[in-house]
Amino acid sequence: MSRQMRLGLFLLGTGSHISGWRMPGAVDSFEDIGQITAICQEAERGLFDLIFMGDNLNADPKAHPSYCSRLEPLTMLSAVSMVTKHIGLGATSSTTYGDPWTLARAFASLDHISGGRAAWNSVTTSAPQAAANFGKVHPDHARRYEMSAEFIAVVNALWTAWEEGATPKDPETGQYFDAAKIHAIDHDGEFFKVKGPVNITRPPQGRPLILQAGGSEPGQELAAKHADVVFTVTQDRDEAIAFYDGLKARLPKNGRGADSMVVLPGVMPVVGRTEAEAREKLSRLMSFVDDDTALGMLSERFNTDMSGYDLDGPIPDLGENDAYHAFAAAMLSKARRENMRLRDLYALVAAARGHWVLCGSAEQVADTLQDWFESGAADGFNIMPGWFMEGFTDFIDLVVPILQDRGLYKNAYAEGTLRDKLGLPA
Repeated sequence: MSRQMRLGLFLLGTGSHISGWRMPGAVDSFEDIGQITAICQEAERGLFDLIFMGDNLNADPKAHPSYCSRLEPLTMLSAVSMVTKHIGLGATSSTTYGDPWTLARAFASLDHISGGRAAWNSVTTSAPQAAANFGKVHPDHARRYEMSAEFIAVVNALWTAWEEGATPKDPETGQYFDAAKIHAIDHDGEFFKVKGPVNITRPPQGRPLILQAGGSEPGQELAAKHADVVFTVTQDRDEAIAFYDGLKARLPKNGRGADSMVVLPGVMPVVGRTEAEAREKLSRLMSFVDDDTALGMLSERFNTDMSGYDLDGPIPDLGENDAYHAFAAAMLSKARRENMRLRDLYALVAAARGHWVLCGSAEQVADTLQDWFESGAADGFNIMPGWFMEGFTDFIDLVVPILQDRGLYKNAYAEGTLRDKLGLPA
């Protein structure tokens, strides 16, 4: 079989557009489990490979609605696992404000509950506002990645601390556990001290998938060592190709092949049966954006107060960004390339929090995704509907069949765990 693209769903209940919840009939909550499970079942109908749920650790009413009020990711996906069968379940959890033992146990539990569909989106927590919720000082960018590298290594050790066959459960001898196959890890590092093991057997996948989205130099190095799936922020195909090639070129020194990692750029598709119909939908979405809301999100995403700048003036020199390195780089590159005003930039951020917006007829959207995929810019895409359900169902009903007809997308799920389905090594 020829290479086929992978599709993930970036799940925000109120949609990726900051005002998606204002569309007629749209989902307006990220706390309604009935609506959330319906979205996830729709993703499975569309044969999506995985659901990806981002997260943050502070509540800011000026931020995106689904980041200020939302269900906790692992709790939510445990519920989703009960009403889905095939789709992968990716939850975000922080390496800066968490501990490896608890995280390893929680994701091993989700993997058991779901029958081998768990994925951990490992993040360093870029927002400094989170620190106050944990009584800590927010570490700088380099320190966060040093912590993360050790954290991930400990989690992997904990997941493999139970060997296969560690629970013989022999009624004749009365032996339930084989202690020789259950190991302490005795980790004593700079940031963490963990005896181990966790009190749960080896996950069905051996180890749940590790997802990662850091685009900075330390982020790419960490991804090349550990990540199975990498989400990227990009606006330009040639930049995406360069990032893809550069990231995959880092794999051999870590003993990994190119097929051991899947790279998925984020994209918000706005799809119509005609281009005019799609443009009208996007125009409706953007009509809901007001200056205060968009500037608040822009300030949050760049970790800089933008309220004092002239919206119709040039984009200011924002200097080094210690919060969202990849995001800032992608946005500022596009702004320079297209000679944007600050107003243009904040509209772009409001539309999809800085991700690529792809608007057009189903054929146009499919053509563009195919071009990126076949040009080596991506292994697939992290789809970020602007609103639910229509904004998502449009993609499933109009674009997915075109990709299938072209042999670019599967017609049925493969058997096995999420790792098996994606063809990733253990």
